[in-house]
Amino acid sequence: MTDFVRSIRKIVLDAVSAQKLSTVVYGTVESVDPLKVRIDQKLVLEQEHLKLTRAVMDYEVDITVDHLTENRAGGSNYAEFASHNHEYKGRKKFLIHNGLVNGDKVTMIRAHGGQQYLIIDKEVVE
Repeated sequence: MTDFVRSIRKIVLDAVSAQKLSTVVYGTVESVDPLKVRIDQKLVLEQEHLKLTRAVMDYEVDITVDHLTENRAGGSNYAEFASHNHEYKGRKKFLIHNGLVNGDKVTMIRAHGGQQYLIIDKEVVE
């Protein structure tokens, strides 16, 4: 490879590197309110630099249900307490509890330019 080609290649690689294209970044939630995520010893991202997906926040969903509740045994041998079930139908709201908590390990995408980070998921601890 000639020196000229090497020089051009270095210029191109430096230009691409300087663009700070999107990259995957990992961090740890240090605070939820206000939201702060540490990505290394020196850098803590503040709330204004972070965006969330539904995978890492509490949110409500509407679902449609149409079934019967499970039979439940009654008590005291009275008819009104006999084993029975109930119809459960209609459109219902459910709260999905995905919110971040202190110590969560998160996966983020750093946006072009490095000023915004999208938290896309968190590590599942079993």
